[in-house]
Amino acid sequence: MESVVHPPRQRIVVGIDGSPGARAALVWALTAAGVRGADVEAVTAFPVDFYWSDAYLLDPRRIDTIRSDTASRARAMIEETRQEPAVAGRPGAADVDVRLTVVAGPPAAHLVQRSGDADLLVVGSRGRGGLRSAAAGSVALHCSAHAACPVVVVHPSAVPATEPPRVVVGLDNTEHARAALAAAVEFAGPMRARVDAVLAYEAPNYWSDLYAVVAPPLGESREHALRRGEDIVADVLGSGPVERGGVRVVAVEGHPGQVLVHAAQGARLLVVGSRSRNQLQGVVLGSVALHCVLHGPCPVLVVHPRGQRHGYALGAVAVPTSG
Repeated sequence: MESVVHPPRQRIVVGIDGSPGARAALVWALTAAGVRGADVEAVTAFPVDFYWSDAYLLDPRRIDTIRSDTASRARAMIEETRQEPAVAGRPGAADVDVRLTVVAGPPAAHLVQRSGDADLLVVGSRGRGGLRSAAAGSVALHCSAHAACPVVVVHPSAVPATEPPRVVVGLDNTEHARAALAAAVEFAGPMRARVDAVLAYEAPNYWSDLYAVVAPPLGESREHALRRGEDIVADVLGSGPVERGGVRVVAVEGHPGQVLVHAAQGARLLVVGSRSRNQLQGVVLGSVALHCVLHGPCPVLVVHPRGQRHGYALGAVAVPTSG
């Protein structure tokens, strides 16, 4: 008799620190895990940089006390979150197996490390020490740029999702945008959401019609942008009715970041591609992904192209149907 080999359970890592953003991230992670039958690893950190300035804190017993108190607060937060209607009302979400990991030091570095063999990393847009501006080194930005798996950044003040459900994805002909389109389609499937593939374009702007004669035209018309978007979708997903079902191409004039944030109002998820490298050393997100992570009105999924260390097999985790 042949033995049945079951695929390994999926694993979602979520960063928690007691902030509203972390609580929203935990709700999102538990709901996603309930949909997919995945396990959750909740990672919380306590600071260590002040140990060396206070001899009293160098006592290992004091450090153990801080670690124990951090763990106790994290467990209480997990149990409280299980009782919230957004979790308790979702089949399986309240019963998700949650493993707590307490670490010492900067949380972003630990979360990136834990993402190495995870299916998804979920973080709040701002933690307890988050700045309201585009602060370099924030946990959300660091994880979005460097994690080895998909990253969802959850905003606690997100606009309520509207019906019918939508997933918005930034569309262009780059490698990272193509990976984002494939991810958006796979994430949208379990919640039966339509995918709006949004292509931002620049319309021609001439002072004189003679410019079109003496120089190559700049920009494009909306009709041309739509055709270009349709060609990209057909190339990535196939041209058949099944492969392309539920994908709508939308062309909007304007800056891509601003266009995507506006289009994502009321959406369940905004998906953006992230460059693996940038001309600036250490900058790996790119301006569009950065803008969306900072200003997205709904959870933002950051996708890296396939075949890179940041890459991964898409479709591993389903998106929760709550807004």
